[in-house]
Amino acid sequence: MILHIKNMVCDRCKMVVKAELEKLGLNPVSVELGKVVLAENTPASDELKIAESLSHFGFELLVDKKTQLAEQIKTCIINLIHYSKEPLKINLSTHLSEQIHIEYPQLSVIFSEVENQTIEKYFIAQKIEKAKEMLTYGELTLGEIAYQLNYSSVAHLSAQFKKVTSLTPTVYKTLTTDLRKTLDKI
Repeated sequence: MILHIKNMVCDRCKMVVKAELEKLGLNPVSVELGKVVLAENTPASDELKIAESLSHFGFELLVDKKTQLAEQIKTCIINLIHYSKEPLKINLSTHLSEQIHIEYPQLSVIFSEVENQTIEKYFIAQKIEKAKEMLTYGELTLGEIAYQLNYSSVAHLSAQFKKVTSLTPTVYKTLTTDLRKTLDKI
């Protein structure tokens, strides 16, 4: 049985979900961002217990197919931006279609319907959030950040950063308060 879970955005999320399922006496075969494979099917009454248990940690059990698909898209983008070491060498649309095995126009319509924003806007928001993280750490130059996030130039990153945050990267770096968002809030 496959469970689709919203708001799983990191390895700690996977550990928490696995531990909670094991507490309920379930046997997760694999736990990935947004998706858990159980060894056996669970009755509907167990699904309610699972949903309740996970909700205490900010996770949501997804049963609607469109919501599950939107969550898969988000998980692919989060993996791409925050956990992949290699820059994307193909279009985002092609990458998503290959990963999810559904044509991009269908993915785009469903994502926009469920999330009230386009895939492109979500992708940009994730890139800007990663840029904020990198700027906060102060270990890389703006040029290195632009390169790692696959921007064509520092100017392109700066323009997009300002459009999303209303601040330039340089001004953001000088702020004493952290304006970063958690991945599940983007």
